[in-house]
Amino acid sequence: MIKKAFIFDLDGVIVDTAKYHFLAWQKLARTLDIDFTEKENEQLKGVSRVRSLEKILSWGNKTISENKFKELMGKKNDDYLNHISIMNENEILPDVNRVLDFLIEKQQPIALGSASKNARTILERVNLKNKFDAIVDGNDVSKAKPDPEVFLIGAELLKIKPEYCVVFEDSVAGVEAANVANMISIGIGSEENLGHANFVFRDFTEISNEFLIELIKK
Repeated sequence: MIKKAFIFDLDGVIVDTAKYHFLAWQKLARTLDIDFTEKENEQLKGVSRVRSLEKILSWGNKTISENKFKELMGKKNDDYLNHISIMNENEILPDVNRVLDFLIEKQQPIALGSASKNARTILERVNLKNKFDAIVDGNDVSKAKPDPEVFLIGAELLKIKPEYCVVFEDSVAGVEAANVANMISIGIGSEENLGHANFVFRDFTEISNEFLIELIKK
């Protein structure tokens, strides 16, 4: 069978850690008297921790010292780590396991392409790490999405050309990164937010095995 590379984002695609990021950022924003709702959180999906804090500060018209900036990033990460420390397989989003297992059965290489520096920890917590042939996370890249670096590294590790890669993403920046890399982009979420993807599905329950076969053949 023809081989494609399938690259998955983590937060909001494989597991719903997006809610934990939201809670941690919201708590931090409150300490700065900055309003932070789901609307603002949507703009932080797929964005690095540094850039996320910069955005929050700009929304509140706040300026802080470099030391305070580092301190706040550390606090946010500590809050987030407390949340993910109790994660288990129940956190895996519906039908993700089916899709992964089907691709493994069809001998298609699979990679993770995530901005999260905690990606490996999360995959271990939910018992999925062994299903990935390559893992690229925030520790491996210097450029955040929408730069395609994370996906291009994933393709390189899997030894598949970018145009033969399929990316699953839930963020605007992530879909943009996949498109820039000349990869097939599949948005997981709403058509309203991810209409620039090649395909959009609400979640993996809408992605049939037949559709996956068609992707492999493309």
